[in-house]
Amino acid sequence: MRWNWELADWPQFKYDPEPILQKERQFLLGAGSSIAFLKNISEPEYRQFTVEILSAEGLESSKIEGEILDRESLQSSIKRHFGINPSLKKEPHKESQMAKVLCDVYKTFDKPLTHEMLWNWHAMLFDEQSHIEDKGKYREHAEPMQIISRHLGAPRVFFEAPPSSKVPKEMALFVAWFNSKTTSESILGRAALAHVYFESIHPFEDGNGRIGRVIVEKILSQGIGRPILIAVSKILSKRKKEYYAALQKCNRTLEIDHFVQFFAAVILQAQEESMKFLHFLIEKSKMLTALAGKLNLRQEKVLLRLFAEGLGGFQGGLSAEKYISMTKASRATATRDLNDLIELKVLKKTGELRHTRYWLNLNQ
Repeated sequence: MRWNWELADWPQFKYDPEPILQKERQFLLGAGSSIAFLKNISEPEYRQFTVEILSAEGLESSKIEGEILDRESLQSSIKRHFGINPSLKKEPHKESQMAKVLCDVYKTFDKPLTHEMLWNWHAMLFDEQSHIEDKGKYREHAEPMQIISRHLGAPRVFFEAPPSSKVPKEMALFVAWFNSKTTSESILGRAALAHVYFESIHPFEDGNGRIGRVIVEKILSQGIGRPILIAVSKILSKRKKEYYAALQKCNRTLEIDHFVQFFAAVILQAQEESMKFLHFLIEKSKMLTALAGKLNLRQEKVLLRLFAEGLGGFQGGLSAEKYISMTKASRATATRDLNDLIELKVLKKTGELRHTRYWLNLNQ
């Protein structure tokens, strides 16, 4: 049985846009709401939101490929590229590499896709990694480009991409398609199609997944006319098995309805999480303004730490022991401080005795 790129109609992928029309409307409505909210937050909050979303995308896209990056180092490197609190400290190389790609995609979202742009992203990811022979260029090796699973037994070929000799021609067609003006086409459908198309060519020796996912960010950004601030890879990482299964179903067919519907749902889920985080930042700003002059230094320190942890706060919640550890306060002082924060409606309490936990009391 032939692979999708061996079929007569390649690369004419097909899907029915009707089932995702409602999702498209939701996406555009959500994008409009996000833009409106972003206009009403301060510049520091906007920068924080941008850094958080980009770092989540980088962390989770790398995680899908089995590479774990350090969140703090990645965020520090992203800030450096944006000129936010530049540090003299050199960030770990993998985090610095990913930050370069994320920031370049963000800054050049409205530029046409070019071979040079793709090669540059690849070079950024792998510039000092010796196991990659074809850095910053499409693969040239003679052996087949195969996607192999070694799970539970003998190796199994899940997919074989076009041979390296065909990659320049295939990528020329891909870039031309990407840059074609198709204003009537669904943004979500086009993003899903771009991902399947790129991954089917698999033009690089390594890094195709990561670059394929930033291509999605670029196509969504162009669709709404500004850099998209949603972490699609965060949802794909949570739904990794579904993601790989959906991609696998496209290996031998150009009918990709199932993948388009799956991917459209993923994008909407990522957008929803992004909006939750944006609301979190707005509520945080309101709370800090309302509490000005009402907290002692211990309470301020813990509250800022809680906000720094993001939407979920501390894993498992804030306990009295954590409060004592952070502030060096006595247990009696910690109890009094925490009760004050509850009375001020800053925190809410769950559990009893040693199971007591405290959570941020935000209206979201």
